[in-house]
Amino acid sequence: MTQISPPISPTQRAADWLARFEAAAAARDADAATALFDDECYWRDLVSFTWNIRTFESRDDIRAMLAARLNDVQPSAFKVEGDATEAGGVTEAWFTFETAVSRGRGLLRLKGDRAWTFLTTMVELKGHEEKKGPRRIKGAEHGVQRGRQTWLEKRQHEQATLGYSEQPNTLIIGGGQGGIGLAARLRRLGVPTIVIEKNPRAGDSWRNRYKSLCLHDPVWYDHMPYLPFPDDWPVFCPKDKVGDWLESYTKIMELNYWASTVAEKARWDEDKQEWEVRVVREGQPVTLRPKQLVFALGVSGYPNVPKITGAETFEGTQHHSSKHPGGAAWAGKKCVVLGSNNSAHDICADLWENGADVTMLQRSSTHIAPSDSLMELALGGLYSEAAVAGGISADKADLIFASVPYKIMHTFHIPVYEEMKKRDADLYARLEKAGFMLDFGEDGSGLFMKYLRRGSGYYIDVGASELIANGSVKLRSPVNIERINPKSVTLTDGSELPCDLLVYATGYGSMNGWLADLISPEVADQVGKCWGLGSATTKDPGPWEGELRNMWKPTPVQNLWIHGGNLHQSRHYSQFLSLQLKARMEGIATPVYRPQPAHHRR
Repeated sequence: MTQISPPISPTQRAADWLARFEAAAAARDADAATALFDDECYWRDLVSFTWNIRTFESRDDIRAMLAARLNDVQPSAFKVEGDATEAGGVTEAWFTFETAVSRGRGLLRLKGDRAWTFLTTMVELKGHEEKKGPRRIKGAEHGVQRGRQTWLEKRQHEQATLGYSEQPNTLIIGGGQGGIGLAARLRRLGVPTIVIEKNPRAGDSWRNRYKSLCLHDPVWYDHMPYLPFPDDWPVFCPKDKVGDWLESYTKIMELNYWASTVAEKARWDEDKQEWEVRVVREGQPVTLRPKQLVFALGVSGYPNVPKITGAETFEGTQHHSSKHPGGAAWAGKKCVVLGSNNSAHDICADLWENGADVTMLQRSSTHIAPSDSLMELALGGLYSEAAVAGGISADKADLIFASVPYKIMHTFHIPVYEEMKKRDADLYARLEKAGFMLDFGEDGSGLFMKYLRRGSGYYIDVGASELIANGSVKLRSPVNIERINPKSVTLTDGSELPCDLLVYATGYGSMNGWLADLISPEVADQVGKCWGLGSATTKDPGPWEGELRNMWKPTPVQNLWIHGGNLHQSRHYSQFLSLQLKARMEGIATPVYRPQPAHHRR
């Protein structure tokens, strides 16, 4: 009787693939390793193989990278972590591995016996691990010792000397959640770091926004590194609560945080191989000389304030949305908000709640994603109470998210927004009846792809869409402002609106705009556009990059880094930026494979 072999398990299939890959890598056989990948294949590497953040989108690209990097990387010790799963013909497996200098973690997806997507990430540097778990310091120094310093005395000494008699290795300009989270990771790695922030207190960048502002992303998506929010934290956190959390975080994580400090000018000292940064701290000039300079100023550059004829004649109040203090002073007043994305909606709702007469001016179409639908359809599988109960921590969710190559990410999102169209059809129909121009992205992939490609063009609906649909907030669309008069605005359709308050909810420029002022226009242009994938969609011109331009990885300017994004991205990618900075401080060779060329100046 012929014996039938039992079917191979998903875990065994993944283990067999990893063993074959490891053998080919050990033999430095790039062709054999590449043959293990499917005809359609993607390898995303976060630092471990490339000292870069790169996605390889074909066998040829993978072969070229392996041929260039295998001798140096020396990958080994590939091992399946937990049990692999299989669904829809795709085997999915977590794995761990090592390189010559680091330990890593990854996620493999197989179609049959060949790799479809492959994620490799650096977790820690050998010999430079964080002092956590069994490596944690004792704190108390038992025994007797003359001249012993307490923790407080050591901390006060560090605060008094760092930046003066001792120089930081890394200077972070920008003390919002991005700069704070990165500084916490660098602190754990023993990298002397200073964060400078122009506001008087950590968290003020949140406190200073309009009164009604809350996070639009849910709490499970927004944790800071190492210190998650308590499990009774609100799903959508109010701005002042976020601000207080960030201020407490800087103290708990023992960060060297210089508030009330403004960076005035920076230059690279070629002879000393360090930056010279002039700052003013609480009115006193200080010159800092870090080896590494990180800009962590959010997800955007300077506010875009349009130049409109007659603005100087306006007798009312006009300001950009970033300066909007709230609607309390505008009860009974005529308010015009130029724009139709997140800030515009929030400010319109805030003004309406305070009794103002509000008109939104929509210039171009906007994607609307109702918050409940977005949480359930798009985020719930990874970032929700149910996901936590299913064993998906924020860190694990981040890696799952990161494992989907940007080249095909839109195909994962299109079905989500097709379902949203059906689920929220009544709201969309009433918005269109009110004259609101809707879109779901140029390829129907919705909110997150718009965010990645251009950082604008959407609103997560937490209530303002209903005000537009029912006419509580007036809408004029598609129009712009042609001229500003002393007490009104004239629109491009020839009509005129009385106006006491004009708010420009008109977005922001590219992050390299900050570099032009602080360093030089030449350096800003050398770095090029920050953010965007090169998708050739609106506001994201090609060529295709396949990763967010200049973010969390080496830029075209030596020892200059850009850190930013939303809370999720800041948390996740700060890990990889901190490891790159630590390696450079320790003198570990960091040959960057395929550094990004500059595209699109300011």
